[in-house]
Amino acid sequence: MSEYFHSVTLNRDACRGCITCVKRCPTEAIRVRNGKAQIIAERCIDCGECIRVCPHHAKLAVTDPLQKIENYKYKVVLPPPSLFGQYKRQEDLELIRTALADLGFDEVYEVPAAAELVSDATRRLMEKGLLNKPVISSACPAVLRLIRIRFPNLIDNVLPLLPPMEVAARLAREKAVKETGFKPEEICIAFLTPCPAKVTSIKSPMGTEKSNVDLAIAVSDVYPALLTAMEKCAKRGTGPDNSQSGRTGLSWGNSGGEAAATFTVRYLAADGIENVINVLEEMEDEKLTDQDFVELNACPAGCVGGVLNIENPYVAVTRMKHLREYRPVACNHIGDDLPPEIPWNTPVEPITALRLDPSPTNAIKKLREIEEIQPRLYGLDCGSCGAPSCRALAEDIVNGFATEDACIYILKDKVEAVRSSMLSLKLENRDKNAEKDGDGK
Repeated sequence: MSEYFHSVTLNRDACRGCITCVKRCPTEAIRVRNGKAQIIAERCIDCGECIRVCPHHAKLAVTDPLQKIENYKYKVVLPPPSLFGQYKRQEDLELIRTALADLGFDEVYEVPAAAELVSDATRRLMEKGLLNKPVISSACPAVLRLIRIRFPNLIDNVLPLLPPMEVAARLAREKAVKETGFKPEEICIAFLTPCPAKVTSIKSPMGTEKSNVDLAIAVSDVYPALLTAMEKCAKRGTGPDNSQSGRTGLSWGNSGGEAAATFTVRYLAADGIENVINVLEEMEDEKLTDQDFVELNACPAGCVGGVLNIENPYVAVTRMKHLREYRPVACNHIGDDLPPEIPWNTPVEPITALRLDPSPTNAIKKLREIEEIQPRLYGLDCGSCGAPSCRALAEDIVNGFATEDACIYILKDKVEAVRSSMLSLKLENRDKNAEKDGDGK
């Protein structure tokens, strides 16, 4: 198995060692050591929350430059549903499609079109009773990795279907090969990504051995060039609307869209990583057994809130609502059988990143040590030690990554004890000297 790829990286030169990212990381994957943040790779879910909150812009997402498409003979672009909420004039989908062609792409294959296929497949599997309820959406790769790391008992509830991005990539490549005669490797499938988690899911896919997406280009990187191209296209005019997407597919761009497309009354949609964790905790405690479908998005408001987007997510949501008014309900459906491009073809396994030790005996021993150390800490969870909580610091101490002196309050107590001892010794010496002077007289 190849090494796991992470899109979220740290610019050490820009990092100032503040603990903003440490306190907001949902899997406690960040520590501050020696004045710089450190990312614990096996715990990171690439949600981008650290990118969102870092005041020094020290967290970055690794993506591909637009120029890389020139390495291929035929270029297909996959715009996600959230892209259509980034621009004014969004009611004209053909304007965006034409502008993408002006940027050098030979074909546009809309991800919302594939989303409609996934929605159709989901409805059929639920109607046949083939899924464990409540069914958890598998569309957000950050949430899926979070489940694998922190809520492994819920993996069996995850919808075993590939995300629309991957389905679109497979169908787009098949279509391009058939229509152009080019070899699959000569065709570029480029996805315009709103978040780092999707970049990671391309480089280290879940539910499939290899992704069909070749390049992940950040929406923020392509935004200025696409805006300029749209202005030029608007002046010269566009052709008829050739969009492949209806309301169902476009709804996936914001929170609740996928869940509503299941046509079930009993569904729940949550967005924002903290809210997602709260829902998963309640599911683990079996408090949401009355729900049929649960849609979870790590980003606020859904994919429109991805950190690699430009527009305010709630402005984008409003734009997409207006956009959907002009569209048919759905433009894409599966046949009688589930297409092979849609289901997972490899299992999704738990990740033991939070395990204290591979040996159960050693893990129990370490747990006892943590429980012994934790009461000696102050329980303030201030983060000044570089860990997100006192318990996390205790775990770091047990694993040999820190000492109790990392707690500034314990260190302060030790310094105060030394100061008091030195002061006491000084007073004692002064008294002895005074006594000697008295005897001398």
